[in-house]
Amino acid sequence: MLDEYLKLTRLDRPVGSLLLLWPTLAALWMAAAGQPPFYLIIVFTLGTLLMRSAGCVINDYADRKVDGSVKRTKDRPLVTGTIRPSEALRLFFALLAGAGLLAMSLNQQTLLLAVGGAAVATLYPFMKRWTHLPQVVLGAAFSWGILMAWTAQDKSLAEVSWLLFFSSLLWIVAYDTLYAMVDRDDDLIVGIKSTAILFGDLDRLIIGILQCAALLGFILTGLKLGYEHLFFVAMFCIACLFIYQQWLIRDRGRDGSFAAFRNNIWVGVALFGGTVSELALRGWLSA
Repeated sequence: MLDEYLKLTRLDRPVGSLLLLWPTLAALWMAAAGQPPFYLIIVFTLGTLLMRSAGCVINDYADRKVDGSVKRTKDRPLVTGTIRPSEALRLFFALLAGAGLLAMSLNQQTLLLAVGGAAVATLYPFMKRWTHLPQVVLGAAFSWGILMAWTAQDKSLAEVSWLLFFSSLLWIVAYDTLYAMVDRDDDLIVGIKSTAILFGDLDRLIIGILQCAALLGFILTGLKLGYEHLFFVAMFCIACLFIYQQWLIRDRGRDGSFAAFRNNIWVGVALFGGTVSELALRGWLSA
């Protein structure tokens, strides 16, 4: 039974958690000029894991009646019946409560942002019935921690924090469209909407435009923060990763699309690693 709960919360598949964690930690380092308090690193790391798991649970609850018709999701616990819907809801609220307790250790502005972020994350799974743009909602939910990283350190939501937020959102729309391309044929049958369906034959082009816009936003973020060195080496690495992802989806196959989606872990690593190394070098040069 433990294995089934791990599957439900995706704790056995940390890709999504890492995609959420890296930009959040990058924002923490940016807002703190390279010296974020240790307790904030712990709070945001645990909060990321809890909220991502909660999002997966409510997603599977919302999709429990259609997941059985999708190749990738037909063995999920709520489809096979190993976990009941009522049990999944109880777990969802328990995970939200855990994340809420962590948020209560932060200042009031960050706590209010956390409530808003939880609402957006809860709304996302149901958007797939109403709009072809659920990936935009997911992008907002996954980028919410960036704003919280600023306010948690008593910083105002300055222009640079919003620039990083929207850059991250564009990146997430791009990689979640890659993810949606894996299920596109099945989603058309069961009536699930996505940007992969909306973009159609223009999917590769629009993903490329989103990737370029996200990269430009990351570069402008670095410039506004006065970065000069290793951060831009990381931006070059991200550009190479985006080009590689375009090559992986050249035939729009399921395996290539999923591999391109997973490759975005390294985009997050480059963003975080470039930020940390830039700030560490700046501290060393000014010492």
